[in-house]
Amino acid sequence: MITPDLEMQLPSELGSTHFVGIGGSGMSGIARLFLEAGHRVTGSDLRDTDAVRELRELGAEIAIGHDAAHVGDADTLVVTGALWQDNPEYQEALRRGIPVLHRSLALNWLIRGHRTIAVAGAHGKSTSTGMLVTALRELGGDPSFVNGGVIASYGRSSAYGADDLFVVEADESDGSFLLYDTAIALITNVDADHLDHYGTQEAFEDAFVRFAQGAAEFVVASSDDAGTIAVTDRLVGKKLVTFGFASTADVRIHDVVTDGPVSFGVEYAGRDHLARLAIPGAHNAVNAVGVFAILVELGWDPDAVLRALETFQGTGRRFELRGTSRGVRVFDDYAHHPTEVAAALATARSVVGDGRVIAVHQPHLYSRTQMMAGEFAETYERLADHTVVLDVYGAREDPIPGVTGELVAARFRDPGHVDYLPDWQQAADQVAAIARDGDLVMTLSCGDVYRIIPQILDALEATADPAMSEPAGA
Repeated sequence: MITPDLEMQLPSELGSTHFVGIGGSGMSGIARLFLEAGHRVTGSDLRDTDAVRELRELGAEIAIGHDAAHVGDADTLVVTGALWQDNPEYQEALRRGIPVLHRSLALNWLIRGHRTIAVAGAHGKSTSTGMLVTALRELGGDPSFVNGGVIASYGRSSAYGADDLFVVEADESDGSFLLYDTAIALITNVDADHLDHYGTQEAFEDAFVRFAQGAAEFVVASSDDAGTIAVTDRLVGKKLVTFGFASTADVRIHDVVTDGPVSFGVEYAGRDHLARLAIPGAHNAVNAVGVFAILVELGWDPDAVLRALETFQGTGRRFELRGTSRGVRVFDDYAHHPTEVAAALATARSVVGDGRVIAVHQPHLYSRTQMMAGEFAETYERLADHTVVLDVYGAREDPIPGVTGELVAARFRDPGHVDYLPDWQQAADQVAAIARDGDLVMTLSCGDVYRIIPQILDALEATADPAMSEPAGA
């Protein structure tokens, strides 16, 4: 794992930039911005994905696989924290003395001189960022932006705009959200996560205090989340706008209806407004109210803001419908923390009707799996009808002996509600054996679990008898 050097002095010019792992969700968006800003961009990735092909069409020169020769005549190397230290391109840059920037540093270099809105929080960042960008555009603005997920309405995760506003999904996982010269900070929640980096909940909260305290104009933050309250209580001399269900919230949400696309009431400045979204989920109503708080504070008319938010169609890998076979809908979601999983499954439950919810869980990170196996098991057993657990997606971590997906499965009270199947084809076949017409299947992880979806759809299609039996104990 490569940790960003938050004190690194940025070069005045970056020249030709080479992105290692250019197809990743964060890296591809930043690479696109560099291309749109007129930079020569090269890169490499392990697979020839849609993101890689799109960047090639925009002019990037991209090689498949990692090799020292791919660095070529690059002036700057851009890397992600998930990169291993022994990567040959990284090592070649070190050998040749080529400046190496973590992707957050590269983005920070790019957004200099803009009025930055940074969206941070353990959960809800990508959706909130997508909502904010969509609403600003609908209101006639043209912000620059970079998001962790593709904004469905635009089919992209980043763009250069003509306005001075730059909307950034700010990554707290490695502390890099502290880099930005933030004008406006949005904090969705401060639910303890990434303790492999921070060590303790207190250190995690300390980082959010620094982030919020650094906002030059104002801070918008949840009125309901205990971690966020602990952070905002420590702010000094900051203009704070709160949102949520609390009676004391500056923007208060109430009467949430989750039967299909979510609707809710918004109380602001002594007036009540009716709000509707095009997407389901009570958590998305909360995300929308946080965005509303920013926009009205910037001077936009409240009713115009709510109309603009109605146009938001979601972001990639956030309760994203990927296909239907044999009457079974298959969704994908980025959820990788128990709180996120609970929100995703509650959304699934709100739209499945009389059907059942079948979850496919890919644990993300060995450390998180070790620390939170019981919380994951409790969440899945409570909110899904059946769960298939895959093995751990280690990402930036080395394996921890004894830590596999079986840790999660073993913590279910009723073993009839769970299968631990590290073999993906066996997992897909089991999902097809369980599922019946009207059910909803959802893959959950920020790893590569979405790659199992074609196998699930094929297995469903190949199932001869559509009358499926229920899993034991369902």
